[in-house]
Amino acid sequence: MNGENAIDSTCGVSDDELTKRFVEAIRIDNEIKKIKGVSIQKYDHEKKQPYLEYPNDRRKYA
Repeated sequence: MNGENAIDSTCGVSDDELTKRFVEAIRIDNEIKKIKGVSIQKYDHEKKQPYLEYPNDRRKYA
């Protein structure tokens, strides 16, 4: 095999393309949640803690 996994070789989609599609799907999902007024689960790398981000940008750490 030339650097592709079995699924990619049968679907013709590279790992980079799958990663781009995944990131875009998460971005779209987060936009939908903001519009609906639902909190989004995120992770603060500086504090090393998960938190909920509300549509008004308020954060509630776990």
